[in-house]
Amino acid sequence: MARMTSSARPLLNRRLAEFGTTIFAEMSALALSTGAINLGQGFPDTDGPEEVREAAVRALRDGLGNQYPPGPGVPELRTAIAAHQQRRYGLSCDPDTEVLVTAGATEAIAASLLALVEPGDEVIALEPYYDSYAACIAMAGGRRVPVTLRPDDGSFRLDLDELRDAVTDRTRLLLINTPHNPTGTVLTRAELAAIAELAVERDLLVVTDEVYEHLVFDDAEHVPLATFPGMRERTVTIGSAGKTFSFTGWKVGWVTGTQELVTAVRTAKQYLTYVSAGPFQYAVAEALRLPDSYFDGFRADLRRKRDLLGDGLRTAGFEVYQPQGTYFITTDITPFGEKDAHRFCRALPERCGVVAIPNSVFYDDPAAGRSQVRFAFCKRDDVLHEAAVRLRRLAS
Repeated sequence: MARMTSSARPLLNRRLAEFGTTIFAEMSALALSTGAINLGQGFPDTDGPEEVREAAVRALRDGLGNQYPPGPGVPELRTAIAAHQQRRYGLSCDPDTEVLVTAGATEAIAASLLALVEPGDEVIALEPYYDSYAACIAMAGGRRVPVTLRPDDGSFRLDLDELRDAVTDRTRLLLINTPHNPTGTVLTRAELAAIAELAVERDLLVVTDEVYEHLVFDDAEHVPLATFPGMRERTVTIGSAGKTFSFTGWKVGWVTGTQELVTAVRTAKQYLTYVSAGPFQYAVAEALRLPDSYFDGFRADLRRKRDLLGDGLRTAGFEVYQPQGTYFITTDITPFGEKDAHRFCRALPERCGVVAIPNSVFYDDPAAGRSQVRFAFCKRDDVLHEAAVRLRRLAS
């Protein structure tokens, strides 16, 4: 017989009361139950480079990482991350004190916010935002302050005046995501320079989620915020292997920053997972040393997939916001005479045999994104072709 609690107090911590099952779990379960094509959750349906997978197998067989790896991450990976930051962006990091390996970028975000935010601190986040941001801010006791990216001439843009107006004496931290999930926006040099000036002027910390750094298209350019004047000493930069190398299940992410910032984040991180993904860390170290031809080819392949699905969505009748980066295309369903994205996405598997994500769940005010639907294009060509064919049923 179950023991009854003696208090009427809810079991779930009140800071998490507004959070239930993630939308990704809900829609992926719907895809399984209906047999629909899952263009909701952002994971590839093929593995990454064979040489990277073989590096993981070799590490397992050689006994590398099968026991607890060092808390900050294996030296080989920390060295590779530091070399990547230097080679790509001219950012110098000490692999021993300024690099921390995490259980994916999600843990990096959680550890950073738990370390740097105290109850009552305000955290400004670009909205719509990855759903773990809100939960992690809540767990840290912070107050979430959204600044909304709004549709403008076929894409989403940041209003810098709105960002500046959102900063108060209680603001502790800016949580910046570029390339941006779910809109695909890549912040420009001018926008990043303005954010940097604001952070320096108001003495703010910044956490930048840059997991899609290698997935920028057309004329867009990824520039780490830490490269701007006055920003290295106040910026925690988050990266990840999952999106770049198509091994999302390995959950290998990292944090770079000054020794003081990384030490703070490590203090929180060590009480979350402590360590993880030992053998995979050695494989990711090799992946980061792949030649530029890999990164160029990967980006070109994803750009082609973006265009393939984007053309299919336009033909089906969606309004399509062209992404400059990431795995995702945001659309609007008002051309179908519909406004409720959540209801639309729940019905879509039965109507067309396709699953997508309603963007409304990524807003503090769901009405702001009530007609927006996100599709993932990190899938095989045949899957994207078939999804486009099925979605054409909406046009009729």
